[in-house]
Amino acid sequence: MTDAMDDCETEEEREEVKRNQIYGIEYEDGAFGLSSTNMLIHGDGNSNVIQASMFERGEWIKDKNINVVLMNPPYNATRKFCDPEYVKNWGSSKKEDPSKGFHFVEYVARHIPANSKIAVLLPMQAAIGNSGDVKKFKKKMLDNYTLEAVFSLPNEMFYPGAAAIACCMIFDLSQKHERSNKETFFGYFKDDKFIKRKGLGRIEKTDSNGNSLWASTKDEWLDLYKNKKEVPGLSVMKRVTWKDEWLAEAYMETDYTTLEESDFQKVLNDYLSYLIKEGYIYED
Repeated sequence: MTDAMDDCETEEEREEVKRNQIYGIEYEDGAFGLSSTNMLIHGDGNSNVIQASMFERGEWIKDKNINVVLMNPPYNATRKFCDPEYVKNWGSSKKEDPSKGFHFVEYVARHIPANSKIAVLLPMQAAIGNSGDVKKFKKKMLDNYTLEAVFSLPNEMFYPGAAAIACCMIFDLSQKHERSNKETFFGYFKDDKFIKRKGLGRIEKTDSNGNSLWASTKDEWLDLYKNKKEVPGLSVMKRVTWKDEWLAEAYMETDYTTLEESDFQKVLNDYLSYLIKEGYIYED
């Protein structure tokens, strides 16, 4: 909402953004309360965040003419949270979403205009997966849409909450992947210059002058993505299909210029710790 209002020139335009251009759906009670309250506190005019299952609001989504979607679906949703049509095909032993959240993305893509883009956080299994339902939904997405970019995100991005390691996928819905005939941008965006602090979660690091290190990192990452630049250790362009891994780690060149003696020492220390833990080394 803040970014959208920055593009406005008049107060009337800002009010239009706040009242009629931001929408949200949340199923879970606590998260809905937090998100809607947060929007109201920031003066969104009249919160358009609703509490519902998105799978019951397909027509509502279509009616809003949404063209940018930000998603963070559940990665291991149980039956009651998933698309009832999808659940019909589950075996009796299946308790959690085998698509790892992918079927949420595919559902939304079918209910918004073809000139839209989706940015979604999914677990790394969804990017690596080449079997089962993950593979099926990777194929469905590329049969209809273009995989524009995938960013590998910090391992502890959700700290102190979930421990899942996520990536961010960006889909352009205007044409299917093969027809777009484009390389996909892969960013290895692991070090965002945040650190963990007990009781506070992840906080930004600053330089000696108190300037945010995240701000400069964000500018660099956005420049690489927008201009599709390849930088060893950070980004790579690669033509992929639904059968491939969708992660920078699979294609990126290693930037050996950043290696220091401490990196080798850390590997040796980790290996020594492993040997001791497994009983290969012991003190008599």
